Amino acid sequence: MRPVCLIVQPIHPAGVRRRHDAGLTPRLAASADMATVAHELGDATAVITRSAGLTAAAMDAAPRLRVIGSHGIGVDAIAVDRATALGIPVVNTPEANRGAVAEHTIALMLGVVKRLVQADAATRAGNFEFKYKNPTTDISGKVLGLIGFGGIGRRVAKMAKQGFAMDVLILSDTTSRAEIEALGYRAAGSLDALLAEADIVSLHRISTPNSRRLIGERELALMKPTAVLINTARGALVDESALAAALKGFKIAGAGLDVFESEHMASDHPLLTLPNVVLSPHCAGSSNEALERTAEELVERVLAVLRGIPMDVVNSEVWERRRR
Repeated sequence: MRPVCLIVQPIHPAGVRRRHDAGLTPRLAASADMATVAHELGDATAVITRSAGLTAAAMDAAPRLRVIGSHGIGVDAIAVDRATALGIPVVNTPEANRGAVAEHTIALMLGVVKRLVQADAATRAGNFEFKYKNPTTDISGKVLGLIGFGGIGRRVAKMAKQGFAMDVLILSDTTSRAEIEALGYRAAGSLDALLAEADIVSLHRISTPNSRRLIGERELALMKPTAVLINTARGALVDESALAAALKGFKIAGAGLDVFESEHMASDHPLLTLPNVVLSPHCAGSSNEALERTAEELVERVLAVLRGIPMDVVNSEVWERRRR
């Protein structure tokens, strides 16, 4: 029998075709609910998941599972520790959707400062007086503060500087001041200094216990009342209650968010009612081109693990004792 690859959430058809052509039988889960996934994972050799992740209980129900693929860079929702204990490599696609996320980051900046959602609603209502009561601003020439300077942050910095002549200020734990300055940007001395100076603050950090709610009430109070917060990284980086209060009280001018503390937001979540926030449903990396690249790259990485080809898996310590 051909080995089974369970696909927890839909991926681009190119990835499904590639998996089938390589000798794996792709099977879409009936639901992304983890109880359902655990029930359907029993005979699977590989699994591909997106934002649903994969729980320890689901892994425990899959004695044949040899590799877990994360569609994208994030593995927050995957029980990596349990996978490691079971000898299951976890692979992701850290580069495939970087360009798409960077573009979406710029789009959110423009959407907020140009009040595009409100302007669209006004136009549909025939309110052409909107412009007299709702002034917009430019991003050109403004200070952009980037918190994190990985692959996506670097693309955002380049787009902002070359496309909009923005003054890019960077806070990074991994890139030296010398390298930042050699690229034509400025290095921030501290998080507080960046928040106080930036006109737009954009988050590009991974989520760790130390970075959870990195931006809270204290940090928002340091920002300019004209400043905007953008988050296309991880929802856990922002205290959403504090952000909603800051937006409602106009302590900052606006926010653009593609990620949230929970992707199952309650219908009465305060962010949903605020006019000065632009929201998108975690779709920054979901352009057609990015989805195709991600699916194809992930298939190749899954196949490499199954074929025993050494590679940079997320839990590298498991490689020599992986399931075979």
